[in-house]
Amino acid sequence: MPKVESQQRGRVWAFLPLIFFVALASLFIWAMFGQRVDRHASALIGKPAPSFVLPDIEGRTLDLGAYKGRPVILNVFASWCAPCRVEHPQLLQMAQDKRFVLLGLAYRDDPSKTEAYLDELGNPYAQAGLDRQGAVGVQFGLAGVPETYVIGANGVILARHQGEITPKVAGELVFLAARSIDP
Repeated sequence: MPKVESQQRGRVWAFLPLIFFVALASLFIWAMFGQRVDRHASALIGKPAPSFVLPDIEGRTLDLGAYKGRPVILNVFASWCAPCRVEHPQLLQMAQDKRFVLLGLAYRDDPSKTEAYLDELGNPYAQAGLDRQGAVGVQFGLAGVPETYVIGANGVILARHQGEITPKVAGELVFLAARSIDP
């Protein structure tokens, strides 16, 4: 009997690498195709935008509530952000569209560097607030810069885009903002 048990144990050990491989492959397949959370989703979409009042780069006050009744595209940027430089020409083009207000939020940036950045590249923003400590970014659930939010005329967040704005993305953001004028 001991010899039979030894042979059966040997067969189990022979299949162990195969069992391990199948389990590992199943895990990889589930990770690739299973249910995942959309990294670009935001719990704030469909909810009122967090209100904030911040100093802007011109020494005035940026109050998001003052823009209620008009669609807003809020672009979060920083002078130290390379993708922000890449998307900047798109923002300059978007600023020409008068169906919405383009606001900037300088995230955790030195005001003098923000000002130099906008002087160098051009200032597309109706106002650019200074979120030096990042508190407003936290309210919005900011994942990083650049990040852009479309806020409807009713003050509700319609969309969030993480990363730089490409021409295609710019068109989508402008469409959403403009569409919110007539619900």
